[in-house]
Amino acid sequence: MRGLLTDAVRTLVPPKDDRHGPLPPLMLTLTVVTGLVDAVSYLALGHVFVANMTGNVVFLGFALGGAPNLSALASVVALVTFLLGALAGGRLGSRFAAHRGHLLRTATAVQTVLVAVTVLVTAVADGRVTTGVQYTLIVCLGLGMGLQNAVARRLGVPDMTTTVLTLTLTGLAADSTPAGGAAPRPGRRILSVLAMLLGALCGAGLVLHGHLVLTLGLCLLLLALTSVVTHRLSTGDAVWARPPS
Repeated sequence: MRGLLTDAVRTLVPPKDDRHGPLPPLMLTLTVVTGLVDAVSYLALGHVFVANMTGNVVFLGFALGGAPNLSALASVVALVTFLLGALAGGRLGSRFAAHRGHLLRTATAVQTVLVAVTVLVTAVADGRVTTGVQYTLIVCLGLGMGLQNAVARRLGVPDMTTTVLTLTLTGLAADSTPAGGAAPRPGRRILSVLAMLLGALCGAGLVLHGHLVLTLGLCLLLLALTSVVTHRLSTGDAVWARPPS
């Protein structure tokens, strides 16, 4: 238990000599955003995911198999835009390969713009999800989540993918002491799961009560804060900003 608490504290308040510096808490914030975004996409946009592509591929298979209340077109659009976002994230990763802080700052700034478009569109539509609103949100959010996933991969912080938890949960169990493992980073892994859960819980509560614009506005706020904080912390030749070894 002491090791779990210590690891959690180090994740939330990393010491100055930590090689990942402020990246873990910033990426936990992005994990919360993922939970919020997938709550929006699944509950308001026709049972489609824009961040969880494993689930989306399965939904596509279900839809093609004739399952009701699922749209093959929506799943395909989400997959294509996610891949385009990941492509853009890969390009950004190559451009800012020497400075992880600049990479995260730029990526979250782009995501902020994309989510700002969704807030504007849903506000103009007064929260009503027409076909045009549905696909505008799928495209913008899919691009943003693909970008985020690619950038998180390039940042290279262990157990901080921000968009998927399957390997995180597997590692939590498979590397545990009962399994004969050394149980590395249990606090970080648990915090990742809780961050996603928190985002999904808050997102579901807001969307199901008709607050779609507010949910997207919360995503916008978290992304903007992440970008600003990263910008302020990225000045100078910080050790954590160097590429992972």
